[in-house]
Amino acid sequence: MPQDTDAKRPTVTPMRVVIGLCLLAPFVAMLWVSSYAKVDPTFIGIPFFYWYQMLWVLISTALTMTAYKLWQRDQRARKGGASA
Repeated sequence: MPQDTDAKRPTVTPMRVVIGLCLLAPFVAMLWVSSYAKVDPTFIGIPFFYWYQMLWVLISTALTMTAYKLWQRDQRARKGGASA
């Protein structure tokens, strides 16, 4: 019977859409070069081009961690675990 309930669950859920957006955002931000290909504003003497990319390293880490935690929660919910 557990397989019957899994078959009825949709593959694309709101949580999975959020996971996808968390993983897609850094790619879009880094591939849209014209949005950050400039010198100003500088931050402690570092041109915008460089500190913007370094900021996205931190943001990407946080988004990837969030996506991973949401994925774990989704998998536990699909398996019927009570510790969501």
